Amino acid sequence: MRDNMTKRAVSLKVPKLQGEKTIVLANRSNLIDKKLEIQKDEVFLYIPLVKQPSRNALEKLRKDGIAFEILNQRFTQRKEEPKLHEQLKSQLPPHLQAYLPHALDFIGEIAIIEIPSELEPYKNIVGQAIMKAHKNVRTVLAKAGAISGKYRLREFNVIAGEHSTETIHKESGCKFKVDVTKAYFSPRLSNEHKRIASMVQEEETVVDSFSGVGPFAILIAKTRKKVQVYAIDANPDAVDYLKFNIRLNKVMDKIRVLSGDAQQILNERLAGIADRVIMNLPERAIEFVDAACKALKPSGGMIHFYSFINSSSSIEQKKLEFKKKVEESGRIVEAFFSFKTVRETAPHEYQIVIDAQIR
Repeated sequence: MRDNMTKRAVSLKVPKLQGEKTIVLANRSNLIDKKLEIQKDEVFLYIPLVKQPSRNALEKLRKDGIAFEILNQRFTQRKEEPKLHEQLKSQLPPHLQAYLPHALDFIGEIAIIEIPSELEPYKNIVGQAIMKAHKNVRTVLAKAGAISGKYRLREFNVIAGEHSTETIHKESGCKFKVDVTKAYFSPRLSNEHKRIASMVQEEETVVDSFSGVGPFAILIAKTRKKVQVYAIDANPDAVDYLKFNIRLNKVMDKIRVLSGDAQQILNERLAGIADRVIMNLPERAIEFVDAACKALKPSGGMIHFYSFINSSSSIEQKKLEFKKKVEESGRIVEAFFSFKTVRETAPHEYQIVIDAQIR
């Protein structure tokens, strides 16, 4: 039975942080065995290959900074399903199939994909194939630009299905109504939402400084009987969806919504009340550390600080930068409870989180 379900293959062992980039590079060389499941542990990905990589292919990986190791091991065989790549084999020229993205984001009934320039003429074919492969999808959106602006929004093009960008997304027993063109939402942060909610204790006062449509605030309120959450956002559309989602999830008595600039609200309306402050605005959170420290109770509390690192920075540097800002506010970092990479957001760029106990 085992022989029918597993197969031995040459593989690439790479750090998780380099996994997505390695998959893209290996795909372009048609090296990945798509009949086998990629394996992972806490630190590494194990990517099954159809053959031993050539010396040139390995040299390309080295030049791109990939720290890899070649292994020979057993992999679980994929179940035969109507997958996107299978559906497109007969519809795309063979030389373009390597450019097919492996990453799809699903927000409710919406699928979001990044179409490489090489596939732009075939984007509608790709969109239709996604809908066939994923029967619950009613709209396929292609990214049409980077996240930008005060409210962290992105433009999209509809490439298949209904011309609607509003949906209801289900996550960890909660429901979130959102229009992805009007309010920021990332399904890739679901584990982080659960992690933070699991740390909150009964009777805490939590401030969610950049709440969006409520994924942190609402999950915390759903999983704790006695908690008070202050959810702040400057985006009027996000605030409207946040209020709707609070009613939808029946947590009206636990969350208070505050619309406006987080710095002003933290300084003037929430000073000295919080046991815990969530700062998920990685582009600009460092600018709000002083206000977050003022929101904590005089005895101190926990700050969950999110930021970005890239090839020219590190988590250690971000810790020092954060620590300096805390000290400038008149507080002290008592301990870094944890710090880690949350996800890769672009080649050589990662979102990180620092959990710090402040007094």
